[in-house]
Amino acid sequence: MADKKKELLKAARAARSRAYAPYSNFHVGAAVLGANGRIYSGCNVENASFGLTCCAERNAIFAMVAAGEKKIREILIIGQSDEFLPPCGACRQVIAEFAAPAAKVHMSDKKGKCLTTTVGELVPFIFHLKKGKG
Repeated sequence: MADKKKELLKAARAARSRAYAPYSNFHVGAAVLGANGRIYSGCNVENASFGLTCCAERNAIFAMVAAGEKKIREILIIGQSDEFLPPCGACRQVIAEFAAPAAKVHMSDKKGKCLTTTVGELVPFIFHLKKGKG
């Protein structure tokens, strides 16, 4: 498959422009490439009750799941800083739920320069429950 990083970056930038961040004023966008080849995007959405805030990565993944997809091939995250933007711990766990350890994670600076790693490198000790067990 052709490199989709440019398409992911474009989708993540567009999502970042729609972020709702009136408290931190830090806009984040994310784009996920599903196994079906479709790209899903999300932005951070803040709330006055900070615990109810949702990160861009989770919003993109939840959009993917809502569309019927359950497998991440790649994800790209972009913020507004000069540093590469890694996903937070909660987002790492959600990414790991839907991605194989070899799936690519692109962490972008505000200009679009990326540092690429894998889910396995980002989350070396992934927490999983056995599916179908109660």
